[in-house]
Amino acid sequence: MNFDHAIAAHTKWRAKLRAYLAEPDGSLLAPETALDNICELGAWISGKGAKYSDLPQFQSLRSQHARFHKAVAEVIRRVDSGQRFAEDAALGARSEFSSASADVVSAITSFKAEVGKQALLGKQQRQQIAPDSVRGR
Repeated sequence: MNFDHAIAAHTKWRAKLRAYLAEPDGSLLAPETALDNICELGAWISGKGAKYSDLPQFQSLRSQHARFHKAVAEVIRRVDSGQRFAEDAALGARSEFSSASADVVSAITSFKAEVGKQALLGKQQRQQIAPDSVRGR
């Protein structure tokens, strides 16, 4: 999983929602965006990533990712229902979307760091327990 791409993909939602607020053309569907297992990161979390489910950082990633998709869907629902509200109210620093967006990026970053740390520790442990013949002695 390329976590940098996942961050970029989720960050792009602000621009998508900004455009949708300006022109709600029905191109975004709340029920689809609410699903947190459809995007690449969500599919990974539900599939191959599940092997990390014992890590607290994975649990945070899963919950923050779901929260993010719900926040995106809620903005779309409100726009589609005819509610008119300022962009700042929907996407600004104090909005649920903005908070969920920042939190999912933080969760991705924390998870990526933890997995990297564990990979390094695992490599070091394998080197320490390798037989002398493998180490070239």
